[in-house]
Amino acid sequence: MKDTRILIVATFCLIAAALTGCSSSNPQEGKALTKPVPEGWKKFHWPQGKRAAISLSFDDARASQVDCGLPILDAYDVKATFYVLPGPVEKKLTDWQKAVTAGHEIGNHTLTHPCSGNFSLRNALENYTLNMIANEMDRASETIEQLLGVRPTTFAYPCGQTFVGRGKAVKSYVPLVAERFIAGRRWRDEHDNDPAFCDLAQVMGIEFDGLDFEQTKKLIDKAAEKGRWLVLCGHEIGQPGRRQTTLASTLDALCKYAQDPNNGIWIDTVESIGSYIMQQRAGCK
Repeated sequence: MKDTRILIVATFCLIAAALTGCSSSNPQEGKALTKPVPEGWKKFHWPQGKRAAISLSFDDARASQVDCGLPILDAYDVKATFYVLPGPVEKKLTDWQKAVTAGHEIGNHTLTHPCSGNFSLRNALENYTLNMIANEMDRASETIEQLLGVRPTTFAYPCGQTFVGRGKAVKSYVPLVAERFIAGRRWRDEHDNDPAFCDLAQVMGIEFDGLDFEQTKKLIDKAAEKGRWLVLCGHEIGQPGRRQTTLASTLDALCKYAQDPNNGIWIDTVESIGSYIMQQRAGCK
């Protein structure tokens, strides 16, 4: 599994190098998730002089994402990351296949979405072992590849929770994510990401369900001030009034703003931006 991940990372590093005119001879670049930030690192440089990066991510493969979200994203040629559960994908398989064809990223969100038993005892992380959660991730990747022809390279922690077990026996499954994926995205965090420092196995994600564009723009402006990576997380996409809904009007305005070259924003998938960060850390500064 680790060898597979290293091959994936190396491939993306080569792609990023070709796009940015950089190269790296570091033989350990496939292990960049655990490599310390180099001493003397001054400033992280986004491609083409961009001020900041944004990734739009959506969880659970909800029907409104392909029904309402994809037409907006595709109208602006914005690529998003969808952290899917295989079951809902099967119910709208043709639509999700179109999302892949359009260039959107399909990420891993486990097979059955296990969370703390405080949410539901049916699938409680407190009752999981590391082997069980590893099996969840591996089976999900295999099933997604069978359904959509792509194997996920990034992961989103269900409910943003990164543990299994309880009490003295509790364990983090972040290392398992780091072994399998370029990046692991959390949820309901309070901040954007410092690309020169952040742990790509625990990328901070900010919820933007329910936010209007002015609220969202404040997050963008804050990230742009320091050249950060803002990862936004949503669920349903549509009109106000429903729980966990990214407003269609906000998504439309955000895509329009990010695609305006005068605003200096790079908007792309978690996979693409995470790969670029890894390649930069590997020695191309």
